Amino acid sequence: MAVAEKFSKPTWTRYTVLLWLGGAATIAYICRNSLGVAEKGIRTDLGLDAFQMGLVMGAFQISYALLQIPSGHFTDRRGSRASLPVFTIIWSLATAAMAAVTNLWLLVAARLFNGVGQAGLFPASTNTFAKWVPERERALVNGSLASFMTLGTIIGTGAGAYLTAQWGWKWMFVVFSLPGLIWAGGFWWWFRDRPEEHPAVNAAEVELIKGGGGKGTTDSGERRTWIDVLRSPATRWICGQQFFRAAGQMFFMTWFPTFLIERYNMDLLEAGLSTVVTQIPLLAGSLIGGGIVDAIFRRTGSRTASRKGVSIVSMLLCTALVAGAYFVKDPKVAITLIGIGAFFIGTAGPAGYTITIDMGGKHVATLFSTMNMFGNLGALLFPIVVGAIIKVTGNWDQVLVLFGALYLASAFCWWRLRPDGTVFDQISDADVR
Repeated sequence: MAVAEKFSKPTWTRYTVLLWLGGAATIAYICRNSLGVAEKGIRTDLGLDAFQMGLVMGAFQISYALLQIPSGHFTDRRGSRASLPVFTIIWSLATAAMAAVTNLWLLVAARLFNGVGQAGLFPASTNTFAKWVPERERALVNGSLASFMTLGTIIGTGAGAYLTAQWGWKWMFVVFSLPGLIWAGGFWWWFRDRPEEHPAVNAAEVELIKGGGGKGTTDSGERRTWIDVLRSPATRWICGQQFFRAAGQMFFMTWFPTFLIERYNMDLLEAGLSTVVTQIPLLAGSLIGGGIVDAIFRRTGSRTASRKGVSIVSMLLCTALVAGAYFVKDPKVAITLIGIGAFFIGTAGPAGYTITIDMGGKHVATLFSTMNMFGNLGALLFPIVVGAIIKVTGNWDQVLVLFGALYLASAFCWWRLRPDGTVFDQISDADVR
């Protein structure tokens, strides 16, 4: 029977794992982004001003960024089966707690704990892909995960607005807290950290994963510290590309509607719709980019061509398109150019996530969380810098220059990265003091 099973067609359980993780990402982004539609009601009911609500919105980002590395380290030690349900329960209870808050500081605390729980989701997901997905399929699953995030944003905004209008913002948070609690129990019951431990996985799928570079059955190597991760020059370039790319992507989530209103004299509705339009190619780029990266890797077997090459080309094209928008006065042409640029932002994303699986060794979650922490710092700083530029100069052209320069800097980081082996293999090449 064992021989027959080995030569049978591989099962598809790894894609069921993707659906489980995609479900978690969708739920997380529902809980993360539903605050926006409830903001006015919360502010009115609790007697808060706009500055205080800004503190509430920033609280999530602070804890989310700071807890990336500890949560990644926890996942590396405990595994995804133990850690992901814990993370999900934390953010779900924090979402439910939003319905019970009575003042500013309880509201801030609830958002802080929401960030604490969600900080571990993507390091743990990446750690899972490292063990469950062969190297030739990793970029596609990472791109697919990004699409589930966007789906969560859409549901959180659309369904959140409906629930708030029908039942009020408190019941909206209660409803949105429930799927995560159900997911946590189901995932713990169904999932296994290694594919060979799962009853739904046959020997052919285990062999496919193992033969394709999955780490589910080969986890040898010395335990390393976070300091070892940081000592590697490869880590610095990986973190650098994410810092600049995430900072630029934050433009769409923060200042972009205001940019359209003030530079092109659009009204609020036009600016809002135009912002949504730029997100569609971003979503498409994530899915298509993952497929392109995997296709190149299957054809060449080269991380340089598939991960590094796709990212450099994508970032340079994005820079060129933003430069074109700088010289354009017609808002429709400018939005088209920036929207195409957003597509290439998306195509580079799966390669950035996948390289942490390729080069993380036994510490994929730690490497990913380090990279993601720097990405979140970039996302935190960019809106502040833009605000300072506009306050001092009032010139949106300078913001466009910064926007394009960020992607040029990301391309430079990819150019300097040597993507072979693990990040630990390159420590000996560094000047360590």
